[in-house]
Amino acid sequence: MMTMLNRWIQRYFKRELLPLLADLRLAIALLLTIAVVSITGTVIEQGESLAFYQANYPDDPALFGFLDWKFILISGLDHVYRTWWYLAILILFGSSLTACTFTRQITALRWFSRTWNFYTQPRQFNKLALSGELSQGNLEAISPILQQRGYQIFTRDRALYAQKGVAGRIGPIVVHASMLIILAGAIFGGMTGFFAQEVVPSGQVFQIRNIFDAGPWAEAQIPKDWAVRVNDFWIDYTAEGAIDQFYSDLTVIDEAGNELKQKTIHVNEPMRYRGVTLYQADWGIAGVKVKFNNSPVLDVPMGPLNEGKSRIWGTWLPTKPDMSDGVSLVATDLQGTLLVYDNDGQLISTVRKGMATEVNGIQLSIVDIVGSTGLQIKADPGIPAVYLGFGLLMIGVLMSYISHSQIWALESDGQFFVGGRTNRAQVAFERELLQIMESLEPTEMSAGQAPETAIV
Repeated sequence: MMTMLNRWIQRYFKRELLPLLADLRLAIALLLTIAVVSITGTVIEQGESLAFYQANYPDDPALFGFLDWKFILISGLDHVYRTWWYLAILILFGSSLTACTFTRQITALRWFSRTWNFYTQPRQFNKLALSGELSQGNLEAISPILQQRGYQIFTRDRALYAQKGVAGRIGPIVVHASMLIILAGAIFGGMTGFFAQEVVPSGQVFQIRNIFDAGPWAEAQIPKDWAVRVNDFWIDYTAEGAIDQFYSDLTVIDEAGNELKQKTIHVNEPMRYRGVTLYQADWGIAGVKVKFNNSPVLDVPMGPLNEGKSRIWGTWLPTKPDMSDGVSLVATDLQGTLLVYDNDGQLISTVRKGMATEVNGIQLSIVDIVGSTGLQIKADPGIPAVYLGFGLLMIGVLMSYISHSQIWALESDGQFFVGGRTNRAQVAFERELLQIMESLEPTEMSAGQAPETAIV
């Protein structure tokens, strides 16, 4: 019973499922679906908070009548590339490519190996796209001509087989294999990678905790035996006062505090360590260091203030022990200037880092403004496979443009038969073969059939 069931499964797989998976129409439909979903994941912000989607995708009115925050969260459009259905589409597309590779490309390669068989009968030349029968000519005369044109020559008895451009036949297989590698890398990265954000003041040590997008198997990738210390953060400004570049000096340390790697990063220049990449993405003001008269230095945190599109940070400092009076400090950048306001909101002073001002009878000194770096942290173990796949894809595409040309020759009963075919650049090949024949003697070309076109 089990034997019959196994035979039925094998027969169904070979006759029904495998041809369906290898169908070009299915592959195109899946590829278009992946493209549409990828565009959707690019347009809709990924990995944001619930409040973000509620604010930007309200249910009344819903975008296009249906695209609201509820639909986005239920369908997984907030993390498209890690949803089960997107990964299922990738797996199905990979299965289709694999089926096509084994049923068509590998089969074509096996057929290609059979073409090494020499033509030993004159009638075999009739099926070629271009063939001729010469009253004179021999293998000794045609061999050097073919060698000069880059053909690899094989002879047996009085038969000859020559070919060039073998890479053109292998190119499509390399393309299929590269796409499978890319899909495997994307799936592996989606299942095991994570994405995090951290905002860290200068001088502090942090471990990666604020993870907002991670695959189901990402736990092993999240570092637990090392942390990162933000040694310093600073911003370079242009002469007009605009931000030119911002930098973070980072050091990776182990659990004992030993330094493992140090690098100063900036935009487009991240730091990589053990498969984790830290990008410079944002900045902020974490706090201000002040002194009241001759007091010790006090670290006072500052928070962002919502003032339209402007980025402003502020804090409030009491100037009396009972906190009945105080001043507000406001900063807009790290250039060292602070605005001082009284309780009525009136600007009473402007003070720079390293300077002091008198407020409510107290000498207020600004020791430093502490910046905070905004880091985007990403781990994607599938990236090497994706890069490898794209590299092979480019090589495979270039190989596919190479024409694979084949020529057969046979000495039989005082006649010399020559014929050939190619998988592309038909006109150029016909011209080449005619020149080869004319170099032997004027020939009478058989009408034959129209040149074949190999569709890969």
